[in-house]
Amino acid sequence: MVAAVAAGADAIYLSGKRFGARKFAANFSEDELKEAIDYAHLRGVKVYVTVNTLAREDELLDVARYLVRLYEIGADAVLVQDAGVAALARTLVSGLDLHASTQMTIHNLEGGAWAERLGMKRIVLSREVSLVEAEEMARSLNVGLEVFIHGALCYCYSGQCLMSSAIGGRSGNRGMCAQPCRKPYVLLRSEKDEYGRPINLSAAPIKDKFLISTRDLSVYYQLERIATSGIESLKIEGRMKSPEYVAVVISIYRRSLDAIAKGSWTPSEEDMRNLSLAFNRDFTGGYLLESGQVMGREMSDNRGVLAGAVASYDAARGEAAVRLSSSLIPAQGDGLVFIAPGQEMGMVVRKPPYQKDGLLRLRTPDRIKPGARMYITRSTALSRQAEKISTSSRAQVPLDLKVSFKERTPIVEAVIHGPKDDLKVEVKADFSMEEAKTKPLSSDQIEAQLRRAGGTPFVVGKLELDYPGGLFTPIAALNHLRREVLVKAEEAILNPRRPEAGEINAALERLKDLDLESTAIPDRRVPTLSAYVDSIETFMGSCEGGCTRIYFEPRLGQDSRSEEAILRVLKDARDACGSTQLVWKWPRITRDSYLDFAAPLVSKAEVDGIMVEGIGAAEAVIKANPDVKLYGSSSLNIWNHLSVKQLSPPFHLLTLSPELTADQLSDLVGKYRQPNRSSSRAQSQTSSQTPAFELLVQGNLEVMVTEDCLPCLVKDKAEFLGLQDFRRIFPLRADDDMRTHFFNSVETCLIDYMPRLFHIGLDGIAIDAQGRTGKYAREMAELYSSAIKLTEKEGKSPTLKDGLEALKNEARIRSMGGITSGHFIKGLRDEVPVKTEHRIS
Repeated sequence: MVAAVAAGADAIYLSGKRFGARKFAANFSEDELKEAIDYAHLRGVKVYVTVNTLAREDELLDVARYLVRLYEIGADAVLVQDAGVAALARTLVSGLDLHASTQMTIHNLEGGAWAERLGMKRIVLSREVSLVEAEEMARSLNVGLEVFIHGALCYCYSGQCLMSSAIGGRSGNRGMCAQPCRKPYVLLRSEKDEYGRPINLSAAPIKDKFLISTRDLSVYYQLERIATSGIESLKIEGRMKSPEYVAVVISIYRRSLDAIAKGSWTPSEEDMRNLSLAFNRDFTGGYLLESGQVMGREMSDNRGVLAGAVASYDAARGEAAVRLSSSLIPAQGDGLVFIAPGQEMGMVVRKPPYQKDGLLRLRTPDRIKPGARMYITRSTALSRQAEKISTSSRAQVPLDLKVSFKERTPIVEAVIHGPKDDLKVEVKADFSMEEAKTKPLSSDQIEAQLRRAGGTPFVVGKLELDYPGGLFTPIAALNHLRREVLVKAEEAILNPRRPEAGEINAALERLKDLDLESTAIPDRRVPTLSAYVDSIETFMGSCEGGCTRIYFEPRLGQDSRSEEAILRVLKDARDACGSTQLVWKWPRITRDSYLDFAAPLVSKAEVDGIMVEGIGAAEAVIKANPDVKLYGSSSLNIWNHLSVKQLSPPFHLLTLSPELTADQLSDLVGKYRQPNRSSSRAQSQTSSQTPAFELLVQGNLEVMVTEDCLPCLVKDKAEFLGLQDFRRIFPLRADDDMRTHFFNSVETCLIDYMPRLFHIGLDGIAIDAQGRTGKYAREMAELYSSAIKLTEKEGKSPTLKDGLEALKNEARIRSMGGITSGHFIKGLRDEVPVKTEHRIS
């Protein structure tokens, strides 16, 4: 944090110990948060606190108290993912600005418009949004936009990744991502059996191992274009990075932006080299600049900077001779890595290298193959430069002092030079100096005492002293006066950045009015059965198996943007099974081009509703036809009843998060349906305002969606593709826009928990048959139809358990990769509640 301020950041994102999306970072205690906010504010830097994880019902009260505390200590904004948390902040502390996290997956204009209406002052766009798209959004919205410009890239759309959650229970939505995208994988291909499962698997001929590892983002060479694009804020990844990295990267972009503002910037090769030395996995302009070279599949760690290649190796001396290929020469203390076919060796330079016969010679711990490339991965010279930046003058607040005397009483006027405006404070000493009897204080002595600002944020610049002379006071009195001046100077800067006590009291009263602690038991309901399908074959199978509602996302390939083809296939589905509700499902990612195509078809399609997987798509549907029934998928990340409230209306049905346990689902449903639910306007609900709740109970859970077309690496078309991590196989397939969707290696199966599903109060349960066969869809639907009937009929009969166990075994036989109850029983790995006392003055 100190490095970021000193290097020239205008604002800093940081997190408390809870509710932030970097749980493995050190993060800040509440006392440290206050200290950090004061430190930054004294130096003219804003602080945005990340509250950007999804919140469970049992956490909402703690979140509410935390928001009030952040408001009290002067946070400039909070960054949020959860729509319910955003609503809570807006209700409690409307004076605290809200920023929409990239975890909200805002990637189209309609999503931005929704966030603006939700009260966001800034939107951090999905990293996949191009600069052209961002510029259009900036022109159309009255809210600031923020984009990432440097640092690591997520492989998946942020907010849509459940890969780490599915593998080990460490959810990215809870700040616990284990970064499975940086691991080695093998791409497998095969044919399919009668249930759509792989048979005769073989590895695709791909030499690279890190198939889903991205390069690092750096827009340095195109910075001027971005700086003049209308984007309000440029974001650099700094959490879980070293202070040296933060200092170097921010200082380079700070200098560059300042030069751009003056019209005098030229990209510097030295700057680019230093950015690479700080850390890089090879750089890309990313999706923002539509570079086309986003992936770094060869390796997933720091690449360093190429400095030369090994010409020969002297085994007797343990010394490599390196032919340098740049002006960058390794020095003692530098980190190096040598890479050759079949060899990768890292080392720290222990003894100074020397040059002989035009070659650099250095001792190495092991033999290095001739031809091996030498990269510098850490530079001591750059570290020294970073340390110098971190202790620069920006870490201190300049002030000038003017000292006058009135009847021998010192009066100090301080002028604090802020980044934008100057502030003035005046302090009259609480003592008068006396006529000196022997040794009067000199002007130099008085000035020396008043300049001593060590241990404070201030540094005294100009000091004017109108001293009549011949006076004396104890040095301790001058020190007291100086401290009083500096305290007043701090207060002059900090107090305007904090709310008044009356505003805090009002927020606490609003908090008392919220019903966030009570629990409610939902009513037992018999759920209907739905299915997700992507072909007429699986549609018919689901219909024949007894599904009452089918979400149909047709795969049409080259005809995916054909109005005629879309309407025809939907009509064919309607004609084939008219007794079943037909819901046209839109893709998970809906860029503006898709919305422009699909929205006009909403009123033309012969369907009973539209299912969307993003809030922007929902906005487009409602704008096209306000009367359409709108269904929401699990990708909306519904974790609490406040999020439901934000989305109802317009949603007729919401699919709850697969990351919640049975108890948490029950809490959510019960809390929302109780008459006096948590609200600043407690009111009863009519049936038209209450959405139905559904849960995905069978199928390979979708765990990632990415712009990278991984199937495009395989030249020959394969019926099945999967990503293997040497333990599991994750099915994957490309959609009609050539985005890749990844699915869990095992199927979720909750058929034996049917009584519990009844008692949660769900209105519906769903099977995911996308990518499978009609036989799978029909037989799995039949099994779940039987389970619903059996549970409804048998109630608590001893035979119910045996009957459901038999159905579970049948489901296992048809499953891909085996079955799991997911998080339904055990939950995520962070489920142990943490009690935090939020001290509010």
